[in-house]
Amino acid sequence: MSIDSDDANGTPMTGSANQISEEIDRPTSRSICRAIGERLRQNLRPEESELPSGLRNLLDELRRQDGRN
Repeated sequence: MSIDSDDANGTPMTGSANQISEEIDRPTSRSICRAIGERLRQNLRPEESELPSGLRNLLDELRRQDGRN
């Protein structure tokens, strides 16, 4: 399923290349989300990527605040 464009109300219109509308069930959706998450964890390892300094500072601040509670 792909997002084609927004309608007049700003709601995304969805449809496949053949304009066939098909919904997937909740367990299948969760399985797809888990698989995507796992693939992202494998390919985007935090120890291998450098965070921007602003984001790193925010994460450090969150850690400090968590330590106080």
